[in-house]
Amino acid sequence: MKRAIIVARSQNNVIGNGPDIPWKIKGEQIIFKRITEGGTLIMGRKTFQSIGRPLPGRTTIIISRNQSYTQKGCFVCDTLEAAFELADHEQKPVFVAGGGEIYKLALPLVDTVHISTIQAEISGDILFQSFPTDDFTLVEEQFFESNINYIYQRYERS
Repeated sequence: MKRAIIVARSQNNVIGNGPDIPWKIKGEQIIFKRITEGGTLIMGRKTFQSIGRPLPGRTTIIISRNQSYTQKGCFVCDTLEAAFELADHEQKPVFVAGGGEIYKLALPLVDTVHISTIQAEISGDILFQSFPTDDFTLVEEQFFESNINYIYQRYERS
């Protein structure tokens, strides 16, 4: 099954500020929905709590070290590897949706990176690693005008 990362970052690689996404951009979440609908989302507990609920039309797998953590309508695993194994049984596209540490662990294990880069420097304390790397090739790029402009790019492993 194909595995992907889906992330939005600022020009200075910020993806979060504490539990919050530090921007509101009209239309940017539509890309996330279009790409991930019908798939399986893998995310850390803090990312899930910032969303607050399982997203409709998607299976949600939460990674948490807390063995007793549960969330109605979601699966919980204690490692990324266990989450990938569970996701593979779902027979749907798999999308890693954050946060920073989960992205770092997932990057060597995915085939595709969907990345929206917000055309602004934003302050925050959670960063996405330096990307793109030599392991990936740009295969799609689209510019969007909004209240803050952004560029969507899709990279495939070379």
